Amino acid sequence: MSLFPMFLKLEGRVCLVVGAGRVGESKIRSLVAAGAKVRTVAPVATPTVANWDRLGVVTWDRRAFDSADLGGAFLVVAATSSCLVNDLIFREAGQRGILCNVVDDPERCDFYYPAVVRRGDLQIAISTAGRSPALAQRLRRSLALQFPARCAGWVSALGREREILLGQSLDPEYRRQLLHEMASGPVGPGDGVSREIRHGR
Repeated sequence: MSLFPMFLKLEGRVCLVVGAGRVGESKIRSLVAAGAKVRTVAPVATPTVANWDRLGVVTWDRRAFDSADLGGAFLVVAATSSCLVNDLIFREAGQRGILCNVVDDPERCDFYYPAVVRRGDLQIAISTAGRSPALAQRLRRSLALQFPARCAGWVSALGREREILLGQSLDPEYRRQLLHEMASGPVGPGDGVSREIRHGR
């Protein structure tokens, strides 16, 4: 299967998570981190999810799933312990054109959760199309060592330098060259790449 890699903007979009146990909690957490408007439907929830509901971070409906819950959802994650319920969610979502992920069931997924290395605005996502999550996690750990936490500051600095260059009247090809030079230095802020460019490199 050939997958199309992309990064979605979920800010303000309604995302439904059915199931609020340990697995559901992790899916909810990642959606909240992306700015999604998260609704979860489950008879019971972990203490963390219940607390998020009390704080208004998510909306938790304390009951079993109903097909009407899919109304207005951009995507849905099925994280219940029932194969029958998960299958129902997948079929109903498909009929409505809603993206669906059934946890640990690659055949019933329109999208997969990648293993991700996050360093501020820098995100490196790894997918095996559900074939080997263990391998994806192994690669994530390896990449996490190659791209230390300080990369977040480096990417922010590159963004600021880019805005400065875009605001100047420069030859497009020269600007492109400068931008690539800025990004070609050692990985991390304070490497002097931007300073060298500012001084005429």
